[in-house]
Amino acid sequence: MKHRPQDLSLMGLRLVDVHAHMCDPGFDQDRGAVLERARRAGIAAVVAVGEDLADARKNMTLSRAHPMLKVAAGLYPTHLDWTQAHEMVGFIRRHHTNLVAIGEVGLDFWAVQEAALKEVQRGIFKMFIDLSKELDLPLNVHSRSAGRHAVRMLLESGANRVHMHAFDGKASAALPGVAAGFLFSIPPSVVRSRQKQKLVKQLPLASLLAETDSPVLGPLPSERNEPANIGLVVQAIAQLKGVEEERVAAQLWENTRRLYGDITLARHNF
Repeated sequence: MKHRPQDLSLMGLRLVDVHAHMCDPGFDQDRGAVLERARRAGIAAVVAVGEDLADARKNMTLSRAHPMLKVAAGLYPTHLDWTQAHEMVGFIRRHHTNLVAIGEVGLDFWAVQEAALKEVQRGIFKMFIDLSKELDLPLNVHSRSAGRHAVRMLLESGANRVHMHAFDGKASAALPGVAAGFLFSIPPSVVRSRQKQKLVKQLPLASLLAETDSPVLGPLPSERNEPANIGLVVQAIAQLKGVEEERVAAQLWENTRRLYGDITLARHNF
């Protein structure tokens, strides 16, 4: 699949990068320039996810300097520590009015393969699902090598505001989530991933979002990814579905608003 940078602003359109690790130390030297490139490319907001409390606190600090960053807080599923999990729940409860999502949280059966540890992972994930329902915050979900299991848990737990990030399973595993209104975000690695291309082809456009997962999952595995690459996602989806890029961008914007509300208006009061 061919790929070139796409400037959404030239189409008069805006998008949201719904999952990026902007607290990553790899951005410490030029984060402002990275976000300025994103703004010029038509990115209106970036959901800054975290993997632990340190990330959540750093994202809050960064969002004061860079208002386009909208903070999510969560515990990465390889942190199998109930103390950390309860501390994160407390943090989210204290700051929930300043958060746009809980995440990233979820399951990872690629890194965690022992049955007993998987049960701990499920228990912690269930706690965050329940918190999402309690606070009415979207879940930003990681499900590496566990897509079918994560979707099943979310459905059984009655989760209703669900964003499946970089889903690596088959479309058949995603479809029960699609039927329940879950949304699935596509990263720029779609230009080189047959699995992501198949997912885009088989899921409805109304069920898709755009993410970068910066600094990873870029168009080239050897290069740092950044939010400005969202335009590549729009282009790839348009090519795979045989529709115009303007239609894709407009639908992705509407999908984002449906789950996250008008995220560009989210204010930081911390």
